[in-house]
Amino acid sequence: MTRIILDTDLAMGAPGSDIDDGFALALAHAEAGIELDLITTVNGNTDVESATLLSLELAARLDCSGVPIYQGAAAPLTRPDRYRPAPAETRAEFGHHAPRPGYAAAEIVEHVLANPGEITLVAVGPLTNVAAALSLSPRLASSVREIVIMGGIFLGQTHDTGMPGEFNIWTDPEAAEAVLHSGAPLRFVGLDVTLQVRVTREHARQMGESGGRFGEFAAQFTTAWIDHMASQHPGDPLHADSCAMHDPLAVAVVVRPELVTWADAHVQVITGDGPARGVMVTDLLGSVDAPAPNCQVATAVDAEAFLSYFLTTIGQL
Repeated sequence: MTRIILDTDLAMGAPGSDIDDGFALALAHAEAGIELDLITTVNGNTDVESATLLSLELAARLDCSGVPIYQGAAAPLTRPDRYRPAPAETRAEFGHHAPRPGYAAAEIVEHVLANPGEITLVAVGPLTNVAAALSLSPRLASSVREIVIMGGIFLGQTHDTGMPGEFNIWTDPEAAEAVLHSGAPLRFVGLDVTLQVRVTREHARQMGESGGRFGEFAAQFTTAWIDHMASQHPGDPLHADSCAMHDPLAVAVVVRPELVTWADAHVQVITGDGPARGVMVTDLLGSVDAPAPNCQVATAVDAEAFLSYFLTTIGQL
């Protein structure tokens, strides 16, 4: 049994919002080999208050309300001016929920140090909470079992001048760079592999007909998200019928590392507000004078094996 903390910017349940973070929580709950100890929330896909309220709502829907949920960073590490409040409608609909008192970064530190070598931190949003936790205690990097991160792109580019880095890294590159300098054991699952694992409209239909409490909810928001992506990318066949399961793949590799191919790498992040903000410079250590590795990155994925595992496991809910 692998004990994890899931650090997330969960938005599933809000109209027009990404859904893969919700599936990551559902997979962490459904996977028999994972014990979900804590959920922490961070600003990213949505504001941190909405992420917290939606996490509480989804946890209740999944019958895992007993898992403590702590609210975390409301803005990127060096840009507190980018704080966003929750929309009034989100507070009105989900405001009957409340997280545990405390701050995510402090709770991460306390839990990991109380259980040295036992806790895997799975971060599927911007790395603000993780960087803050590592700054709070120098012992965290050597006490955590590992940190598995959904983020980055290592073998290619986003081909988007407005967001040249992958979203989680681009949102808070200073936090990502701090994490890479921490010395903690790191595994990155980035766009090189996550864009290949996709759920279709047909999969959504099957979820809705599964009879499970989660299935109908998941089907509704999966279809809505595919519709949204299709409208944003007209004429693109990739987005017309499917959406990527970025965050669930990061959860899956905690217990199924063989789903992806791993490579040692030395990675740095370009920070600041220039045109390359959030880009990850990746050295796969091919030269004799290459720097020492500071992480592992996923370079290939068995998409079919993942999808079979994911749908089967989610189907239990």
